[in-house]
Amino acid sequence: MVHPQIREGDLLDQDVDVIVNAWNRNIIPWWLLVPQGVSGAIKRRAGYQPFRELGRLGAIPLGGAVQTSAGRLPYKAIIHVAGISMWWRSSQYSIQQSVHSVMALVNQQQFRSVAFPVIGAGTGGFGEQGALALMVQALASVESGATVVVVRFRSKAAPTGC
Repeated sequence: MVHPQIREGDLLDQDVDVIVNAWNRNIIPWWLLVPQGVSGAIKRRAGYQPFRELGRLGAIPLGGAVQTSAGRLPYKAIIHVAGISMWWRSSQYSIQQSVHSVMALVNQQQFRSVAFPVIGAGTGGFGEQGALALMVQALASVESGATVVVVRFRSKAAPTGC
């Protein structure tokens, strides 16, 4: 049973082995998509290499997960999940199956730690509280020795004063 650490901050600032990219079914070529949210932040800091690899992997089943390199990011890998449907919506199934698929890869590859964004809360339209509750519920049924972090995105506060 996994008890995740819930943190506020930026997914890309976590000290973990791998991070999770809340992606899509990978049907539309990545270079045609306007990067948003987690994917946009990853693309800006990691570069295009993980997305080129992702494009070569083909379609991902809803709730599925695939692994690529981390590009310029300091992680061992990025695990991309198909957390939204072809209609750009998330569901209980897509969120919870994404969590299970990620943890299967984490266990298979023997990663010691993983950081998730809240899957389905942004573009997927599920809402942060509901999506987070579904993720915690899914993790409760997973056996793993890995440390699991779920990051609720909060931008860094702008400096005040002059």
